[in-house]
Amino acid sequence: MFLMISLPLFSQESLRDHGVDIGVLRTGEGNAITDVPGVQVGHFTLVEGDSIRTGVTAILPHDGNLFQEKVPAAIHIGNGFGKLAGYTQVRELGNLETPIVLTNTLSVPTAINALISHTLGQKGNESVRSVNAVVGETNDGYLNDIRGRHITEEHVLKAIGAAKNGPVAEGNVGAGTGTICFGYKGGIGTSSRVLPQKSGGYTVGILVQSNFGGVLEIAGVDVGKQLNRYSDSFTYSPDGSCMMVVLTDAPLDARNLERLAKRAMLGLAKTGGIASNGSGDYVIAVSTAKECRIPYRNEEPIQTVPSLRNEAMTPLFLAVIEATEEAILNSLFAANSMRGHKGRRISALPKEKVLKMLRTAGKR
Repeated sequence: MFLMISLPLFSQESLRDHGVDIGVLRTGEGNAITDVPGVQVGHFTLVEGDSIRTGVTAILPHDGNLFQEKVPAAIHIGNGFGKLAGYTQVRELGNLETPIVLTNTLSVPTAINALISHTLGQKGNESVRSVNAVVGETNDGYLNDIRGRHITEEHVLKAIGAAKNGPVAEGNVGAGTGTICFGYKGGIGTSSRVLPQKSGGYTVGILVQSNFGGVLEIAGVDVGKQLNRYSDSFTYSPDGSCMMVVLTDAPLDARNLERLAKRAMLGLAKTGGIASNGSGDYVIAVSTAKECRIPYRNEEPIQTVPSLRNEAMTPLFLAVIEATEEAILNSLFAANSMRGHKGRRISALPKEKVLKMLRTAGKR
């Protein structure tokens, strides 16, 4: 029996809906990771009884067979207190061969199994005997009965099957169902930026699973300090994690994707995140450019793939910083208060108070 609640599990209310713009670059049409052409996102949300508050989020760089048409990828470790699966092969070979799945900490093995099943079951993969599944996580054990390990392989496959283009649900949904951010209800957040044509016109999109702490800042305003919600006061633990998935249609190799991934941590810092000792902060960066895809089998020993020059990267760096900052803030603005495991309750960000602070500071 699924829990019936009066509020929706997620809303599409974002920071921009309240007249607050982050950065100087324009967003894509949907201000979401799916503004990058071909990218799809799917969620499975599990809210059951009074203790199960968890889920799965799947990100697909393209709608084809990823194992047969791999994409350039890199992973940056901001702070390694986490259980990200698949890192070493991405680091070694510089490519991604499965959808990216986000879930809770103790469901990583289940998600790996599901990605293996998904890959082996695809047409053309009948002879595949090795799969590098990429799975990220944050620990939702405060609101969720994480020890119950309620996520099943079927749930993960449902998230992959639900992946689509267009609007992305944010807040208490998918892998963000039971997460906490800056002591308030966190969740899934997304944002995008489009470069000017003179800089290539490329799109950078990001999706975050926010579950971390620090001293919250919004558009440079010391919101956390004014609300007296920061780690030094012991109001809440700053530990947790943040998974950041960056996709772009810019033609980038693994080296420059890693450089791009590193800049996402600057966006996290702009929200007041501190990458605490117990926080697993990871950035997965992928290029979706068709001309950069890596075929599983190719008779040619030399591979020629276009890639942006180093000096063309700066606009992309700015784009990912702005999009990361806004995606994290969107995860807070879209989230609703939640009661969960052992009767614990986490309140949503007090938006009216925050918006008043921003108005006073001239930010809206």
